[in-house]
Amino acid sequence: MLIGWFQTSVYPRLPVSIQNMAIAVFGYLWNRRRFGGIYKTALKSWKLREVFSNDEWKNYQEAELQKLLQHAVTTVPFYRQAFESSGLTHQQLSTFTLADLHRLPYLEKSALRSLGESRLLSSKREPGGEFFSSSGSTGTPTKILFSPRMHQAWSAAFEARIRHWAGVTIATPRGTIGGRRIVEDGDSKGPFYRYNFIEKQTYFSAYHISRKAVRNYVEGMIKGKVEYMTGYAMSNYFLARFIEEEGIQAPNLKAVITSSEKLTQEMRETFRRVYGCDSYDGYSGVEACGLVSECSAGSLHISPDVGIIELIKTDGNPAQPGEEGEAVCTGLLNYDQPLIRYRIGDVLRLSKVQECSCKVNMPIVDEIVGRVEDTVIGVDGREMVRFHGIFVDLPGVVEGQVIQHTINEFEIKLVTTSNVSPEIRKTLETRMISQLGPINLAIIEVAAIPRNQNGKFKAIISYVKRPA
Repeated sequence: MLIGWFQTSVYPRLPVSIQNMAIAVFGYLWNRRRFGGIYKTALKSWKLREVFSNDEWKNYQEAELQKLLQHAVTTVPFYRQAFESSGLTHQQLSTFTLADLHRLPYLEKSALRSLGESRLLSSKREPGGEFFSSSGSTGTPTKILFSPRMHQAWSAAFEARIRHWAGVTIATPRGTIGGRRIVEDGDSKGPFYRYNFIEKQTYFSAYHISRKAVRNYVEGMIKGKVEYMTGYAMSNYFLARFIEEEGIQAPNLKAVITSSEKLTQEMRETFRRVYGCDSYDGYSGVEACGLVSECSAGSLHISPDVGIIELIKTDGNPAQPGEEGEAVCTGLLNYDQPLIRYRIGDVLRLSKVQECSCKVNMPIVDEIVGRVEDTVIGVDGREMVRFHGIFVDLPGVVEGQVIQHTINEFEIKLVTTSNVSPEIRKTLETRMISQLGPINLAIIEVAAIPRNQNGKFKAIISYVKRPA
């Protein structure tokens, strides 16, 4: 609560130099939480398991699954009731195999939203747990409880399977384009970056990327001695494209590691031209119940020790190699708030080729399907895709969709459990203006937001074409 109050009420009023100091203080605390405790031990374990055979992975997952299920049925009210209703006994759960997973009920996103801070919590929780919000790309964000140990194990997984596979480490100076609002005003004149010297991280605003601002972004990369870029795929692409279009010489990088949206071939080629490096796709989420990352050979591998990912077709049967399936995830790290057979809402396609020249025996997917969002074009030409923050902590808001009709005409569709109060309307308007500057905004309550074939809806729809 204190950090949230500081970010919204104090930080925006500080001079840039003091904001950098505040970010460094936050970086120090954040670094200790993620990379202290069991982190080094966990990192060694992640690396050792990379040589597992298929049989060793199967045995590992089943042993971890049995431990998780026994813990859940004993200490988590939601699962105690759900498993008993399914006729599953403690003894049966203690001998569960991967082939038995279909006997367990799904955990729906609606249940996580409504019960994630109550009946989905274990009665035996580690002290120091913190809730973090998901991106909410298809609706209201969910809140996930991270214990310190779980957070450190998750951070070690990222280091082993994402950074190491891309040829960098947490000690390599990096640039990040993500969801943190480091520049509050939508019409700010810059600078559009802040520096966290604790982690050698230059954090760039995702909300001001434009032709006019691009030189300031490159200035931040040079000042921060950035060696690789991370964060939103689309935002990183917008930045690289503006750099190229403006004929600016960008630093040579070691890698671009993207998240949140699909990394396309066009993006890869642009990053290589602009930065002279390879780029790496991935899939995870704050739910921390699944991880897909790209190896040096270019294959997308599922990490079986992060979670069990089932790919389920629309008819309820498992997807076969070459087929698309909905990701149903059972996380193996989070015991304080277990997510078992969680319908995370994303679609993946399993590869027909399950061998890779990198020699890692982890399942391969061909594609992370359905994560490209429409792009919003600002009055000044800025381009952005991520608006999940505008729906955080709004009572009664179940789902939201942002629609851009013209350069400054916007609409928000809301699915709610009750009428939207004037206070919530004002909050939405303030948040939108803080990202885009002055706009005209209509807020409309609807019974439902239309879905596409995979059951998801676009969080953003824009009818404005990018200027030539």
